[in-house]
Amino acid sequence: MAKLTKNRKESLTKFETEKLYSLKEASDVVKNFSKFKFDSSIDLAVNLGVDPKKADQNVRGIVSLPNGTGKDVKVLALVTPDKEDEAKKAGADFVGLDEFLTKIKDGWTDVDVIITMPSVMGKLGPLGKILGPRGLMPNPKTGTVTMNVGKAVEETKAGKIDFKVDKNGTIHVAIGKVSFSALIKFIKMQKKSLIT
Repeated sequence: MAKLTKNRKESLTKFETEKLYSLKEASDVVKNFSKFKFDSSIDLAVNLGVDPKKADQNVRGIVSLPNGTGKDVKVLALVTPDKEDEAKKAGADFVGLDEFLTKIKDGWTDVDVIITMPSVMGKLGPLGKILGPRGLMPNPKTGTVTMNVGKAVEETKAGKIDFKVDKNGTIHVAIGKVSFSALIKFIKMQKKSLIT
């Protein structure tokens, strides 16, 4: 086993590793833990105990965070010329079509989300081997293939995140920063919506 560093030993004294904390207690522990000079992220991992290999147990969804994720999301809007103004006004970082398709073919993937229109999806098919493994392929289920490009860009920039269960039946998602005060309220609200 690796040698424990001084900081790691100090960290382990601040909480009990075997104790099951309530949401409020866990939030307090995380806030007391954070002594970094930057505002660190809080990741939520929920073990659902499902088998994602079975189609009826594959959990996937979209959530709009009330205060965003705290991260600046780079959005590429692959749209026809008539939708370019709408995407730019909504705040897309990159807007266009053919020039970005060429850049992606050459290996450029310096974006977090790609939003496009149904009519453009045919041109994205050949780029599946590049975009798919990086999680960038637009999908109607996640709201990234739509005719309402402006609304999709605004929602993504505001903090819309998509989640899905991994191969072990667990959902991992970044839900905010340590400094966010509305975090517990948001988690409780989402927990209720998942149960109903």
